[in-house]
Amino acid sequence: MAVGWAGDGAEQDQINSTVEDGIARARSALPKGESLRYCAQCGEEIPAARRSAIPGVRLCVRCQQAQDVRHDVFSGYNRRGSKDSQLR
Repeated sequence: MAVGWAGDGAEQDQINSTVEDGIARARSALPKGESLRYCAQCGEEIPAARRSAIPGVRLCVRCQQAQDVRHDVFSGYNRRGSKDSQLR
């Protein structure tokens, strides 16, 4: 398929790169180190099952959910740009 100046497979390369960036961003946000026994925000005990399931956990489920809601921002970007800018 003709796509202007882009080479064959360029669109798939962009998709792959975006996915790889998302995976790297998610992995970098994972907790590291030893899990806390008590939540760093509210002081509630973090259940042993949560501590063993997520090494390095710092927050109880309730505080983690609240933090996830507050930080629910898409930090990715559109690599393709707008079609208008490509036509100029």
